[in-house]
Amino acid sequence: MAAIQCLSEDANDSAGDVNDCRFSRCYIPSHFDGAAEKNPVKPRMTFGLLYDFRNPEQWWKPWPELYADTLDFIAWTEKIGFDGAWLPEHHFADDGYLPSPLIVLSAVAARTKEIKLGSAISIAPLYHPVRFAEDCALLDIISNGRLEMHIGVGARECETAGFGVSFKARGNLTDEFLQIVRKLWAGEVVNHDGRHFSIKNARIMPRPLKGRVPLYIGGFTDKAIRRAVTYGDGLSGPVELCESYLKMMGESGSKAAPLRLRSFDMYLYVAADPARAWAELAPHVLYANNAYAKMYSEEKADFGNLALKPMSMEEFTASGKLRVLTPLQAIGHFESILAVAPIEHFMIYAPAGLPLARFAEYVDLFAREVIPAFR
Repeated sequence: MAAIQCLSEDANDSAGDVNDCRFSRCYIPSHFDGAAEKNPVKPRMTFGLLYDFRNPEQWWKPWPELYADTLDFIAWTEKIGFDGAWLPEHHFADDGYLPSPLIVLSAVAARTKEIKLGSAISIAPLYHPVRFAEDCALLDIISNGRLEMHIGVGARECETAGFGVSFKARGNLTDEFLQIVRKLWAGEVVNHDGRHFSIKNARIMPRPLKGRVPLYIGGFTDKAIRRAVTYGDGLSGPVELCESYLKMMGESGSKAAPLRLRSFDMYLYVAADPARAWAELAPHVLYANNAYAKMYSEEKADFGNLALKPMSMEEFTASGKLRVLTPLQAIGHFESILAVAPIEHFMIYAPAGLPLARFAEYVDLFAREVIPAFR
């Protein structure tokens, strides 16, 4: 749920070795007779997975086991062809939703060699820009230049309050944050006396390997899109925002800049037997849906058409939100997306509470039958 967590602004805003990994032998593979090779259209798109490290009570497992298994799983997904591992951020959640993505990303960096990694998203107002710039620079070095960060302003007042940050000022605070971070990564000595930060003679060393870490700005509003155009290297959000982003990019005069768009879907999966997979996945996806709905039920942020509401299993079934496609259907689905928006990377949600040994079946099928169609 990359963009649903902490990306929106409301009207009040003032501005290891895994060669013998168990995941590779926990199911019987099912082939689809070369569906990807038969498809003549080869648009480019890469794919990654989103891990929130929730530990729901009904599927609870010891915390060290949950984290160790997920790190094993991430390393395995790199070996089978996925291009990204992304970690979101939330605080004060009863199910332990990941509160510190940068810490876990350091473990991901140490366990992998090629896969891109980063937050999706980090809540910018909860970080000091100098510390964030330093931590990301070191993560980039540990990962040999593979770090790509997604950030947003946050959408939960309880989180900003818990960190002593003004919820209403988070937009302007994020703008200042981005200005400072980018200058530090570029090697500048930063002196900044602003509304939210007073910084004297700050300079970071070591710096990111390429003098910067790609920053994708997430959100649902025009303010977020404008921030992506002004300060970001790209936009991370629902496909529906792409038209507005492309328009603002053109109006900004940034015609030479690449149009970098990333999106996500927490309700989309691929399976050999969609009906059987739906029955297995539905309780876990419904849990996530309801947990997000509860998380934001008392918040002021406007999520528009993406607002979630809690549902019973009967209501969830009738809603049609969860879609389980065959590989060939999934290829057609992603081709249809690329026909209207140049999405460079797409994130798929690892369902909360679903044993990763079971999720591996769906992930492996996706890697074998869908990803090759977009190489």
